[in-house]
Amino acid sequence: MNDAQQTRRGVLLALGAYTMWGIAPIYFKSLTGVPPLEVLMHRVLWSFFFLALIVYMGGGFSRVKMLFKDKKRLTLLTITAVVIATNWLIFIWAVDNNLMLDASLGYYINPLINVVLGMIFLGERFRKLQWFAVALAASGVGIQLVTFGSLPWVALVLASSFGVYGLLRKKINVDAATGLFIETLVLLPASIIYLFFIAESTTSNLLNNSIGMNVLLIAAGVVTTLPLLCFNGAATKLRLSTLGFFQYIGPSIMFLLAIGLYNEPFTADKATTFIFIWTALVVFTFDAVKQQRKQRHEKKAQP
Repeated sequence: MNDAQQTRRGVLLALGAYTMWGIAPIYFKSLTGVPPLEVLMHRVLWSFFFLALIVYMGGGFSRVKMLFKDKKRLTLLTITAVVIATNWLIFIWAVDNNLMLDASLGYYINPLINVVLGMIFLGERFRKLQWFAVALAASGVGIQLVTFGSLPWVALVLASSFGVYGLLRKKINVDAATGLFIETLVLLPASIIYLFFIAESTTSNLLNNSIGMNVLLIAAGVVTTLPLLCFNGAATKLRLSTLGFFQYIGPSIMFLLAIGLYNEPFTADKATTFIFIWTALVVFTFDAVKQQRKQRHEKKAQP
């Protein structure tokens, strides 16, 4: 597969991932009565079985065995498992506590975090307008902290944890299904122990739940796995900064859902930060388009 085909496939995978993430809050809102940690553990448990099937059908267990012999990559996948589990838990908690706007803000910030991480760890150049975009975003967070005395910690944790996850998965360079299978395998013991021996909520015993509730809990595996498979596939085919460009889709859908469907209050502190972040993203997008045009002209100019 040539570079153009790789990029095209990466773009389609990124579009699929971020669209599914954008509408995911609708699913998690239907589980509002279930504790966030319990939802997380169901995500892990059912994702494991779903991924095991995918890996088996793709003949990927030989790759799993090879990875278990590679201590460095196995260690990194253990770290990414913890990072993505943290991201999941914060996101579920935010949706459950009517903080979808904060989650949306976090995923708006994430493309800028990706650019910073790409510069620091992958040697990707940081252009002047990118510096300006990051400075605008930081100013928005700073003004919210100083003027309103509040820090958008949900947004910052979601943005940084997902940025680190994307960076590590790019460095590990393992196919999406195999990597996700090992990540869920790492988390599986904690999931089983919690669900069968610790959880004491009204929904913790599947035998006492309605069929509809159990279907929703089991569906957590698919809701979790499909967008992550798309994301990890895209992460291996696109530059980290390019991948961040598509993240506008997810938070835009979340923002509209929060304001239009779930009537979350768009307070002054949130509005101020959002305006700075949106302005930063306009600058960031303008710079990205300008750079792409420049690269196309340079390729055409080559003999």
